[in-house]
Amino acid sequence: MKKVLFIALVSMVFPLLVHAQAFNSLLGDESVLYARTKQVNQFFRRFNGEESTRGDRYYSSDKEYRNPSLRQKYLNVLFDHQNSSITDPLKDAFIRDVVSGNPPVFLDFHGKQWFAEVTTRFLYQGKEEELTLYMKLEQENQGYKWVISNVYFRHFQQMFSKGNDNGSHFLHPLSHELDFMNLIRVFKEKEYVELYTEKDYLPDYLTLFLYEFKKGSLKYKTVTNVKFHFFQVPGWYFELAEFNRPGGNSGWLISNMMKINEEQKSVLLKYIYHE
Repeated sequence: MKKVLFIALVSMVFPLLVHAQAFNSLLGDESVLYARTKQVNQFFRRFNGEESTRGDRYYSSDKEYRNPSLRQKYLNVLFDHQNSSITDPLKDAFIRDVVSGNPPVFLDFHGKQWFAEVTTRFLYQGKEEELTLYMKLEQENQGYKWVISNVYFRHFQQMFSKGNDNGSHFLHPLSHELDFMNLIRVFKEKEYVELYTEKDYLPDYLTLFLYEFKKGSLKYKTVTNVKFHFFQVPGWYFELAEFNRPGGNSGWLISNMMKINEEQKSVLLKYIYHE
């Protein structure tokens, strides 16, 4: 029995030791101190090859600034090694496109094509509920600021779910001849009122969120999780999340990644926004 437990323990620990050795080869004896990507800004610098293995920042005048060899090493340790869906061939293809592409790809903190997904908790109708805020950087004067660009709240989505219409909810094209007196049927059943909107209508959840908050129906409690979505690498999408765990493979890491085209990007964005 003890032998079985020992073998099981070794099988769990060995992959972590392998990853630890990868960090040691990159960062030397001080790997435990320097391996963790502690901040999102640091992730940007390491991704771009703008930071030494000792954590010192490189500038454009420095010899090693954006060095391809340094980037190759850093990129290899910026993935969540415990995610089996991020395979070695997938990582290799991504790193090759980023480092050896023509031109090479660098993340731009002030650029577009990336945004934050912030999971929060609000008090709504006397109960704590999860609400997601989507946030992006916006330029203002000589600087930048984070702004709320979209919201997902399950109660809002349920409220505006059109469902399957049997075709009975419409206003006759000659309704104007009746001075639209048949509007009474539109507002008789409030659960169907959105069926009388134009077919391309999409509810503005952000405006609804601001209205409910100003009215006092929503009361902010706290943030429970933050992650980021990146579309800055042509032909790729990746997600950045924070991992608080022992060892070097921790901090802000690429937690999910896939190769996508423009059509797939549109579908993925709809999924992220719960549309």
